[in-house]
Amino acid sequence: MDSTRPPQAMVGSISKAFTKILRLRRAEDDDAACNPEISGKQGLVSGFSFGEGMKEMEILVANLFAGVSAVKAAYAELQLAQEPYDPDAIQSADLAVITELRRLIDIKQRFGRNHLGGPPLLASQIEEQSNLLKTYKITAKKLDSQLKSKNAEVVSLKSDLHVAEKRCRALEARLRPGRTLAGLDDLHLSGLNPTHFLTLLRYTVKSIRSFVKVLIHEMKSSDWDLDSAATAIHTDLPSGLNSNHRFFAFESYVSRVIFSDFQNQDFGIGGSLLDRRQLFAEFTELKYVKEKDCFFSKNSQFGMFCREKYLKMVHPKMEASLFGSLEQRAVVSSGKGYPETNFFYRFVEMARRVWLLHRLFFSFTAEEKGAIFEARRGSRFSEVCMKSVTEEVAFSSTVDRGGYRRATVGFTVQPGFRVGRTVIQCRVYLVYLDG
Repeated sequence: MDSTRPPQAMVGSISKAFTKILRLRRAEDDDAACNPEISGKQGLVSGFSFGEGMKEMEILVANLFAGVSAVKAAYAELQLAQEPYDPDAIQSADLAVITELRRLIDIKQRFGRNHLGGPPLLASQIEEQSNLLKTYKITAKKLDSQLKSKNAEVVSLKSDLHVAEKRCRALEARLRPGRTLAGLDDLHLSGLNPTHFLTLLRYTVKSIRSFVKVLIHEMKSSDWDLDSAATAIHTDLPSGLNSNHRFFAFESYVSRVIFSDFQNQDFGIGGSLLDRRQLFAEFTELKYVKEKDCFFSKNSQFGMFCREKYLKMVHPKMEASLFGSLEQRAVVSSGKGYPETNFFYRFVEMARRVWLLHRLFFSFTAEEKGAIFEARRGSRFSEVCMKSVTEEVAFSSTVDRGGYRRATVGFTVQPGFRVGRTVIQCRVYLVYLDG
């Protein structure tokens, strides 16, 4: 756009004008310093007095800066009109640039003829500030447009990511049938049934076991006596347990703590009660949110739930023995931090799935209202509501050397659930009594 480009001589002329102004001001200051007697008198320079000349020169400079700021504002408008392309705005801005350049040429010509008149000084200063403000507004508008464009790009990329993750879950579901949450994709409240709860429960139990493995690993690393630790949880455990049976003892401890108060809608942490639609909405929102983001979510009490469960499950002496200090506990207690450790990550992962299970549990209708249960110690084994975690087949009684051995519940490893008419068996560790 050649019409908007000022001639090269224009830049040089403006530069010469500034130089001349500075020399004139310096000459006046030098004269005043060398001859104080005439500093207040009128003298003639190029046909006008010092006092009047400096005043008119200030007006000229103010007009010059006002013109430059106007060119800058017009050029900013021209840039803004390029994207999105607006031909009318481009033409208008182009004319504005040309007009302001002609105005600068006029100032230059008046300076060359020693006709330094123009708008008053204050008016020129106001115009300059107005043009600067206009430039800032245009820049802000341009940045706002860029921000909206970036936000739209982020939304688009999030949508692509969601589609990609959904495809990955579908592929994983085909690879591992019944072991993923793919069956809960596109789940609506109206279509909720006990099968969905069972799918999530399996995922939750898997996460609990993963945390128990991490806990046992930390105990081994700290030279714990695992047999003594297991019998401290359940005193009736036989001595010399194999590793699998010890695992059940630790799993029962973790499950007992993490599922305590599950039957209460507020999960025992207080706060306002939500209706089933709000609970299902929270379940949907947090279903695929990362553990750390879920921990700090402002729309959920999950962070408070994690803190209470962690402090109850990992008491001070236990943490000091496992990690050598209470630093992790202090961070959790403060409610302002997130310990960057594998142990705490696994704990939060487990807690998140239990929290989601709780949200889904209370999303069922009143007719399908569920319950959580466990088998009492010493209870007779019943296949209707119990499932043995040990490898041997659990009969209500077995024959051993001519005598009867009765299978009874030693302790509950995982609680059972009833959703509507569907009963999900609790998992129990059996002991066998003579007679």
